[in-house]
This record gives sequence, C-alpha cells and structure tokens, in this order.
Amino acid sequence: MTEQAYPRQANNDDEIDLVELFYGLWTQKWLIVLITLVFAAGAASYAFFSKPVYEVRAAVLPPSLSDIASFNLGRTGEDGLKPFSVDDVYAVFTRNLQSEKSKRQFFRDVYLPSLNDAQHSGSQDGLYSAFGGRFSVKSLDKNQPERYSIVVEHNNPELASNWAKQYIDQVAERSLDEMLQNSERELAVQARNIEQQIKSERASAKARRNDRTRQLQEALTVAEAIGLDNPPVITGRVSNDSELSAFMDGSLMYMRGAKALRAEIQVLLARTSDDPFIPGLRNLEARYQSFAGVSVDPSNVAVFRQDGDVDVPDQPIKPKKPLIVALGVVLGGMLGVFVALIRLMLRKRSAKA
Repeated sequence: MTEQAYPRQANNDDEIDLVELFYGLWTQKWLIVLITLVFAAGAASYAFFSKPVYEVRAAVLPPSLSDIASFNLGRTGEDGLKPFSVDDVYAVFTRNLQSEKSKRQFFRDVYLPSLNDAQHSGSQDGLYSAFGGRFSVKSLDKNQPERYSIVVEHNNPELASNWAKQYIDQVAERSLDEMLQNSERELAVQARNIEQQIKSERASAKARRNDRTRQLQEALTVAEAIGLDNPPVITGRVSNDSELSAFMDGSLMYMRGAKALRAEIQVLLARTSDDPFIPGLRNLEARYQSFAGVSVDPSNVAVFRQDGDVDVPDQPIKPKKPLIVALGVVLGGMLGVFVALIRLMLRKRSAKA
C-alpha cells in the first residue's frame, strides 16, 4: 500500500500548480516590470538616438526607338550590318549597370572619397562589403523584367539621391561610349572593304587598258606591214557577231587599218583615269561614302530612359521606432518572467531542503 502511494505522491509533487505559479509571478511583478522597463528604455534609446537611414530608388527603362535612331545611320542590313534594336542597345546598358566593374569604379571614385579618416582606416574588402549593403541594383517587377532599380541607403538623404544619379550617369556614359565604338568600328570595317574593292576595280581597269594597248600595238604592226592604212570596204555581206568580234578585238583587229589603230592607241596612252569605264564604280563610291561619312552625335542618342525623377526622401526607412520599442517591451517582459520563474524554482528547492 505504501509502495503504490509513493509514486502517486511523487507525481503530485512534480505537477505544476498554475494558481501557485501565477501567485508566485504576481509577487514578483515589480521585478518583471523593472526588467521590462529596462529593455523598453534600451530599445527606445536605440530607436530615437540611432542615425536614421534613408532609401533612394531610381528606376530605368529601355530607350525609345527615336533614342537609338542615330545608331543605325548607314545600317540598312543590305551589307550585313543589321540595324540595332532597342533590346540590343538596352542590353549593353543593363550589363554595365549590373557589372562588378561599374560598382568597383563607383566605389573607388565616389564612395571612398566620401568617408572620413576613421571610416577609411578599415580594410578594402570590409569597406566594399559595407558599400554593398548600402548600394544595390534590383529587378523586382515580374511584369516589367526590363525595369531596373538602383537602390541607395544612407544617413544623408541628399547624398543618397546624388549617388543614385551619379551611378546612372556613369553607367550611361560608359554604355554610350561602348555603343559608339561598336557602331563606328563596324562602319569602318565596311568602308575599308568597299575601299579595297574600289582599288581592286581600278587596278583591274588599268591592267585591261594596258592589255588593250598591247593588242592594238601588235595589230598596228601587222597593218603597217601589209600597208593597210584604212579598213577595206566589203559590200554585199553582213558580218555576224563572231566576225565582228574578231575584227574589233580578235585576230582580225589589224583589218581596222593603221590609222584607226594608231588613234585608239594614242587615246589609251593619254587616258589619266579609268573610272568612267569601270561598271558599277559610282555605286561603290556612293556606298563607301554612306559608311565613311557617318558620324553619330552622342547628344542625339540614349541607351536608357529614366522612369521618373530621383527625389530626396524625407521619411527614413530605418530604424522603425514603434516596432523596435514594441520588441523591447516583449523581450523585456519575456526575460522578466523567465527570471521570476528561476527565482520561484530556487525558492521551492530551498524550502524542500
């Protein structure tokens, strides 16, 4: 009987009496309140005395067709130069916008000079990590995946706004230079190819003129040898194309007579330019001018559009004072209850001992 009652009695001793627990906590209410007030005061001090953090967002969108029109001067697609599309131009800008090179350059040129001597004394990696926490490029809108936002956080709202503008301007300038170089380089290659073709056509025309002169000179030698000064007159017969070709350029060229041959030789030797006798030369020259004469004015093109103005914020995003104070009260209250429970357990064990 005693053995069966002992476990039951031990279980009763281990059971938690909620009324007794509540009474014990109530007797220590001032301890709980004190701890809660200490934590609430600490949270309030942090919330009201820490430096506010402001956030600036600058959004960018693809350029319009009119913004990129000048990039396509001389690019008709007929010579293998496909016109640039809006996506082609904006891809260059967004690649530079998100590139580590652009961020590092902005970090060196703008962020580091803004730090004081004490802040500048840290390691470069640590400073760059701190910079990365204040500066980011995001694409958060699934409905507009081409829309990017430059987000800058800083204690100085005007400085944050200036940083966002400076970074966009820096990336835009770099992207514009890249586009201009790409466009001018491709146009220059096409111009050089056509220029080489023109030189080749002129060299070929000169060689053909020299060949023609040599043929006429040999025909003149034959005509003078047989005493044929004028071409013979043949009546009652119409020459076909093959006979006419032989008479003018072939083996019967001497039949034209020494006088005609001598006159054509003099004309060929006196010729200073073969350009009028080269088929398609003027078209080649026009195409060359269409490539070599292209010059894109940077002020007439753009690689992005800014979505709205970059305003100076007047409401900080950090610290969230009501939330911090509320968390301080909750955590302080929880810690106060925990301390009170520990004291109750220690008292209970002391009483049993």
